[in-house]
Amino acid sequence: MKTLAKTFLPDTQVDRLRDARLLLRESKAARIVTSAQTGALRFASLTKSFASVYYSLLSGQFRREERAVLAGLAKYHAELQDDDANVFLMRRNVHRLEKGLLMRPRRPVFAKDYILETVNVYRKIVSEPARSQESSAESLRWGYDVLSEYFAVTAADPVIDHARDVFEKCPPAPGAGSNVKRIPYQRALEEQPVTYEQLEQLSLKRRSVRWFEQKPVPRDLLDKAFHIANLSPSACNRQPFRFLVFDDPEMVQEVASLPGGTIGWKHNIPAMVVVLGSLDAFYSEKDRHVIYIDGSLASMSFSYALETLGLSSCICNWPDIEAHEARAQKVLGLQPYERPIFFMAVGYPDPDAMVAYSQKRPLDVMRQYNTEIASSERASA
Repeated sequence: MKTLAKTFLPDTQVDRLRDARLLLRESKAARIVTSAQTGALRFASLTKSFASVYYSLLSGQFRREERAVLAGLAKYHAELQDDDANVFLMRRNVHRLEKGLLMRPRRPVFAKDYILETVNVYRKIVSEPARSQESSAESLRWGYDVLSEYFAVTAADPVIDHARDVFEKCPPAPGAGSNVKRIPYQRALEEQPVTYEQLEQLSLKRRSVRWFEQKPVPRDLLDKAFHIANLSPSACNRQPFRFLVFDDPEMVQEVASLPGGTIGWKHNIPAMVVVLGSLDAFYSEKDRHVIYIDGSLASMSFSYALETLGLSSCICNWPDIEAHEARAQKVLGLQPYERPIFFMAVGYPDPDAMVAYSQKRPLDVMRQYNTEIASSERASA
């Protein structure tokens, strides 16, 4: 409706319609409608069944997410069924082995239920690197070193012994045999490379910047920041996200028009980054939120790294609006299992521009210690 009004009506009429709509919100009729909507929401939220009926019949808000999750599951399991090299499975299982290796006390036999699966997917990737984007020497060496350490420390067992035989017949990973092993290790804790005060100052300096100098953003600096982002925590080290970077001026404007929060300042954005989640990284619906968790962790590291390089950013919210999602899928050429997490404007900050103060919530409100909890028995009752 907004688009139609702007297309066929003069600006003055559009402004009057908007003002009338805003005033209507304060009317008695509007309050009655709002009260009825609130009552319906309260009723639907009483049970899981009511909520399911509400979102099945009265709201299609989650339909795109539901389809994306199913498309991701279908791709994940199809790769296993077709005997393909599933990258995310290898990353997850190798990391699970790492956690078993660092346990105290370490069990003499562990990972029996997935070690053969891990060796087989590693074998497929190292034997035919072209089948997988995960054929980098670093990742394959990590897999090789962790598997080698696992077989070196586990006790004799029929399942493990069979998996060991399969592993020993695999082609060597690039760089295998190096003196530097990519396995669990003890960190050096004597000195901290960054003080608390330095981190606090960086956090205070980082603001959402919407006005930039009109000059290109060097790709080597962006890649330095992405390197830091790549070191961020990730659930089972799957890293189910990627960054799409646009620095061509025409493409920047096209991409910058996707999130609604760039109206009024998108014309001065030098580069846009799309943080994209990939739901084909998971074997179950239970992990569907990991793309948002891991993608956000990496993006925060990216944002801080930009500040150390003289660059700034603004994270643009990406609310789940179907029309916007459909347009983003078309413009960005996304697969059904891929979802934008949010967008980021990046550039050299304009020294004469202002930034929002953005007062944060009080610490005592944001943080609570030892809130009342229920025992396991009470919680399951």
